[in-house]
Amino acid sequence: MESQTPGGQGRAEKPAPAAARPGLSSLGAVFILLKSALGAGLLNFPWAFHKAGGVAPALLVEMVSLIFLISGLVILGYAASVSGQATYQGVVGGLCGPTIGKLCEACFIVNLLMISVAFLRVIGDQLDKLCDFLLPGAPPAWYTDQRFTLTLLSLLLVLPLSAPREIGFQKYTSILGTLAACYLALVVVAQYYLGPPGLAPEPRPAVSPPSWTSVFSVFPTICFGFQCHEAAVSIYCSMSNQSLWHWALVSVLSLLACCLVYSLTGLYGFLTFGAEVSADILMSYPGSDGVIVVARVLFAVSIVTVYPIVLFLGRSVMQDFWRRGCCPACGPRALVEPSEPWVRMPLTVLWVTVTLTMALFLPDLSEIIGIIGGISSFFIFIFPGLCLICAISVEPIRPRVKCCLEAWGVVSVLVGTFIFGQSTVEAVLELL
Repeated sequence: MESQTPGGQGRAEKPAPAAARPGLSSLGAVFILLKSALGAGLLNFPWAFHKAGGVAPALLVEMVSLIFLISGLVILGYAASVSGQATYQGVVGGLCGPTIGKLCEACFIVNLLMISVAFLRVIGDQLDKLCDFLLPGAPPAWYTDQRFTLTLLSLLLVLPLSAPREIGFQKYTSILGTLAACYLALVVVAQYYLGPPGLAPEPRPAVSPPSWTSVFSVFPTICFGFQCHEAAVSIYCSMSNQSLWHWALVSVLSLLACCLVYSLTGLYGFLTFGAEVSADILMSYPGSDGVIVVARVLFAVSIVTVYPIVLFLGRSVMQDFWRRGCCPACGPRALVEPSEPWVRMPLTVLWVTVTLTMALFLPDLSEIIGIIGGISSFFIFIFPGLCLICAISVEPIRPRVKCCLEAWGVVSVLVGTFIFGQSTVEAVLELL
């Protein structure tokens, strides 16, 4: 399949692998893609507006990023149709070769693991605030400790939602999670006009960025917020209509809706608190405000619904490892399909256990946001750019069009390399 090239058929109409065939509607694809992006990054956007130096530079960076974000999704759909693979890492390995494929798998598993840890940590923080609201002034107790509440939530809710075999199941929880994220954005907007208790009615004036590097430093936050590209191939291959133009429409609608929610939250959160905005916007509001408490609960629900999508993608990499390594060694007595419950469920339990343990002992969530955003640049910019360059080399495309697409692929790779390098250097300097 890796070497499959199109003949007389249109490149967007190639059938997906049998294991990934049909079922997902366009609306379901929009909601899953949207919910994959509407995650914990929503809490960081007001802080990113401050870090960029104000509203104008932050919105400019966001709009420029949006071009590459949409382009990356479209490229991944095109690359999936050319390669015939049903997973992100399979597409990269099939088009770019085994070496780049193994690099993709390593980055993929590390990035998704850290994202899962960040999600659980965010849920745990909201549970702590909820316990403080429900039991004001009460002495610490074992049933209010995050180690108990987060573990219980993971067992009763996160693990069952992560068990299904197909990603299409997540369209139901994704609708609920999207509405919960939208509620947070509406609360931030409303609190700006109503005025949170204890805050001055006039926001502090925005300041100009101290240097051009401050503007570029928000790219990792944007990458962390908009990262849905890891799920793009799985969603595309699960759709009943897999034409490239249809996928492009789904990508545009999803990211425009996501951009609207992020922009409203970032803009009004920054205008409300100015330079004093917290890295977690919910931490800037009074803990006793009932509206904010509801926002905390619903946002925790939102993160709970996106965690299974991330786990599904990480589990697919581990299932590939099982298929390549364990199945041949197990012989004919073994079930060679790693998506069967006897393999899928232990991998799911292992993923939840490892990420839960890391989340409970992680000292500070803010320290890994930049690192996650930097690694995400591989999946948003670098790997899609490489896939585009490799895919058009086996496609019958007019020379002028091929030249333009190759140039865009090179630009995408260079931009992603710059973002990764800049975010890595910044993270290292902060640790030192």
